[in-house]
Amino acid sequence: MTAPTGSPPGVDADTFRAVLGRFASGVTVVTLQDLSGRPHGMTVSAFTSVSMTPPLVLVCIDRAATMLPLFETSAAFGVNLLAAGQAELSRRFADEAMELRFDGVDWAPGPWSAPWLAHAHANLTCQVAQRLTAGDHEILVGHVVAARHAADTEPLVYHRGAYVQVR
Repeated sequence: MTAPTGSPPGVDADTFRAVLGRFASGVTVVTLQDLSGRPHGMTVSAFTSVSMTPPLVLVCIDRAATMLPLFETSAAFGVNLLAAGQAELSRRFADEAMELRFDGVDWAPGPWSAPWLAHAHANLTCQVAQRLTAGDHEILVGHVVAARHAADTEPLVYHRGAYVQVR
């Protein structure tokens, strides 16, 4: 058997987006503090667990994201899994100008100073364990060093371009 030559066949971007939009996912806001202590954050839908031992997660960040260079100077980052009532936070951290995203937002520094958003479904603090480049994104593998979760909330879920209820 011979190996194929050239690039493998692929799907067009519109079809790929439509198919992946059918995958329901939780919504996260990834956060960190810069060297001056200012908080930064962005909505990230590409988040998953990687390993239980050691506890590892990954987030995928567009290489064009203005926040990406901050990960090189930060000791830790937060992953805030949003609760069902936090759709506005998701939109704010996706759309608002980066320097305004935390204006009026209830948060506190978690362990290693990673910002934890108040009333989130769950919060994690991670140290960057590995960085990989894949296509137009950076994959950050985070070693989870702290975690907490709310006992009485439902997650914010995104499916087919809209926030949906879990039930």
